Amino acid sequence: MQYKAAIFDLFGTLVKNFHSSESNDNLRRMAAELSVSPDDFADLWHATFDERMTGVLGDYQACIRHICRQLGAPTPDDIIEMAAGIRFEMNKREVMSPREDAITLLTYLKSKDCKTGLISDCTIETTLLWKDSPLAPFIDEPVFSCLLGIKKPDRRIYQTAVEKLAVRPEECFYVADGIGRELSGAAEMGMHAVQILVPGEDEYDHYRGEWDGPVIRSLTEILTVIE
Repeated sequence: MQYKAAIFDLFGTLVKNFHSSESNDNLRRMAAELSVSPDDFADLWHATFDERMTGVLGDYQACIRHICRQLGAPTPDDIIEMAAGIRFEMNKREVMSPREDAITLLTYLKSKDCKTGLISDCTIETTLLWKDSPLAPFIDEPVFSCLLGIKKPDRRIYQTAVEKLAVRPEECFYVADGIGRELSGAAEMGMHAVQILVPGEDEYDHYRGEWDGPVIRSLTEILTVIE
């Protein structure tokens, strides 16, 4: 194999993004538990994306408490815990449900002595769940935005990954669905970046940055690109 390391995105790549309707329903359930407007709650939840991904707002409980203050709705801690639990369960189902070909691919890469890494824009909860994920044993070095305080495409998050793997950027390939500028960020670092666009999963296209590099339709298809 011409590469020494493979680095993956998590959501939308190794695991499938949940449909927005499920996420929105989850937010409505949280809002009902908190007795606040579901639309206002959802708007503020989405507005805190960067702060959640970089750990600024801490865990779900802290984020919910912050939103409730903005809505002028002081809420007892036990209710906040219940609302946070609703979101945590959805996050858990995502993290614990790898794509069907994810472990097949990772097993193959390990058999070729290819190092494996992860760069995920995620909340604190994902880091707590990760150790029990079926994917965790196959990833040598995970890097989580909320622990570093930076998110993709910040150059430092890619640099952290290659340093932990003890490889040069040009010795890596990076696979992601391309939300934000994560692919161009990896390419600018010198990695061989590949976008995964699984048929039928175009709902989040408006969040994806422009990309004119290689595209695959399944994880195992990456082998046709890198070997």
